[in-house]
Amino acid sequence: LFAVERPWLQALRVCFSTAEVFCFYLAVRDLPLADVMTFWLAAPIYVAALSPLLLRERVSPATWGAILAGFCGVLVALSPTGTMSATGTIASVIGSMCFAAMMLTGRSLRGTPDTALVFWQLVGAGLAGAVAAPMAWTAPSPTDWVLLALLGIVAMLAHLCVTRALKLADAATVAPLQYTLLPWAMLLGWLAFGDVP
Repeated sequence: LFAVERPWLQALRVCFSTAEVFCFYLAVRDLPLADVMTFWLAAPIYVAALSPLLLRERVSPATWGAILAGFCGVLVALSPTGTMSATGTIASVIGSMCFAAMMLTGRSLRGTPDTALVFWQLVGAGLAGAVAAPMAWTAPSPTDWVLLALLGIVAMLAHLCVTRALKLADAATVAPLQYTLLPWAMLLGWLAFGDVP
């Protein structure tokens, strides 16, 4: 866990991932889950545009086509709701940029073991949460503790999967798969929060 390549780049990645988490929770406070995830889906555009410059990776025309088709879907999906909060929208845009930056730096650190990348990512978010928690602390109920534990397990597994994917394929190839988040966000937002897609 401590033998990481390029510690400064690792620290930058932790900052991006921590900012992304904070932006996500700030955004879902003000917007439906599906809208937040739709904003997050701008990240593949950022990744594809920057990966040739920052990672020296080639982006094929087919990949650009998949990204543009997905982004058109994002634009269509954002139009109908009309529930745009300024804070939620700004947090979503900044969060999607941080997510893209986290993916790009994660791809740059592909020589670092997956467990180290995820461990430091979780440590960074945990420390930032410990600093921020006293500002608006609400004691969790027993049900909340169970949900938080479930969230921790699912998030850790998701981070491990994304980290592994970025080691096995170019960032611009992995990024468009993020568009599969939208149907899940719509379904889960409807089931858990009553957000009508």
